Amino acid sequence: MTASRAPRRRRSLALLLAAALGPVLATGVFGVSPAGAAPADDIRINEVVTTGSVNDSIELVNKGTAAVDLSGWVLKDDNNGSRYQIAAGTTLAAGAFKAFDVHNAFGLGSADKARLYLPNGSTLVDSFTWSTHSAPSWSRCPDGTGAFAQAQLTLGAANSCGAGGGTPVAWPGGSAVATADASNVFGSDLSGLYQEGGVLWGAQNSGKLWRLLPDGSGGWTPDPASGWSSGKTLRFPGGTGSPDSEGVTVTSAGAAGGVFVSSERDGDASGTSRLSVLRYDVGGTGGTLTAAREWNLTANLPSVGSNAGFEGIAWVPDGALTAAGFRDESTGAAYDPAGYAAHTGGVFFLGVEGTGNVYGFVLQDSGSFTRVASIGTGLAGVMEVQWEPQAARLWVVCDDTCNGQHRTLKVDASGVFATTAVYNRPTGMPNLNNEGFSIAGATECAGGSKPVYWSDDSNTGGHALRRGTISC
Repeated sequence: MTASRAPRRRRSLALLLAAALGPVLATGVFGVSPAGAAPADDIRINEVVTTGSVNDSIELVNKGTAAVDLSGWVLKDDNNGSRYQIAAGTTLAAGAFKAFDVHNAFGLGSADKARLYLPNGSTLVDSFTWSTHSAPSWSRCPDGTGAFAQAQLTLGAANSCGAGGGTPVAWPGGSAVATADASNVFGSDLSGLYQEGGVLWGAQNSGKLWRLLPDGSGGWTPDPASGWSSGKTLRFPGGTGSPDSEGVTVTSAGAAGGVFVSSERDGDASGTSRLSVLRYDVGGTGGTLTAAREWNLTANLPSVGSNAGFEGIAWVPDGALTAAGFRDESTGAAYDPAGYAAHTGGVFFLGVEGTGNVYGFVLQDSGSFTRVASIGTGLAGVMEVQWEPQAARLWVVCDDTCNGQHRTLKVDASGVFATTAVYNRPTGMPNLNNEGFSIAGATECAGGSKPVYWSDDSNTGGHALRRGTISC
């Protein structure tokens, strides 16, 4: 992920100009101060969070055209005695965003400021001053160049400027919704869903994976064979710990290539975030599945509460991304799958409840990983992510926190995922705690519609699964 540094002559010029201009930098109503020449001038404070579901954080953006080495740069609040120094080896690609959790170095108060300095700790690059807490975020709009305003939380991704994707419209399918399971089969905490042909996979927060089969009446029932009748218990690699399993998906290899589960923590250490993707081999008959591989992505993401981490997971094939002109945020260039060692042939997109963002990762077979996308959805929280290949779009879903709103995103002309539509839940769906959403494949289209399914974490009325339709 490390990109080359800017030429030494250019950086020296930046330092000289910044030092010369430092005494006369003007601070406006929001405290935004111009820096010296590039590359320092390319780095801006872009978002500040002072309260809410995540720790005090300051996000930087690179609005330039070349990667910038941030090693040793310094963040401060209004107190010169406290500082956060950015770790050596930290670079920020062109157009990329990176959030820093500063709460252990200093707290950000209701009337405070965020300041960015070059490594000497005295040359001011940028600053922002506020007089009331973020609600939930102070964000620049447009990113990197505009004024600060209160907006949705989007740490590590583009800011949610304006209407956040447009006015919600009616559900693009039938209004009717029906239950899709027998009474009290799953209980509470059924979360992520993924339909693989005639199988529906379900992830339950209590560390359980379900393999469901059609029940003959439009719903689903546990597979009675091979130990699946009551679901299978999940474990981290080594056989210990209970993943708080929230999302589930498979790749083009199908379940035979492993079932991938997103987890936000170990239930045996529930106060600590552990934002992981786990791969399970599901071909055996035993009642317990031990992960064959874990990708622990916690350190690469903004800090969130232990119960506000990964929710949804979706896998998107490399071919679909390259065909759409997807841009890799780690390089600032068009996504090139050949630039990565052996991986699954696609990118995993993961929704984070606490930030409302979706992040894309290449997960290499070796256990290494690279973040290639950071997507601000405009939602207060993301509970599910699904890829619909027929329409080449991502679905992101919020629960009753957002009145069951759904959004679709596609790769735009600049190579990033952007919101294309905002949908209300079907009128026949109460405002349930739906944490899972799954879309049937094109082969199930009939009369211009195909089935979709939701999982209700609260098991309202004794039912955790519901079905509806969308247009094909």
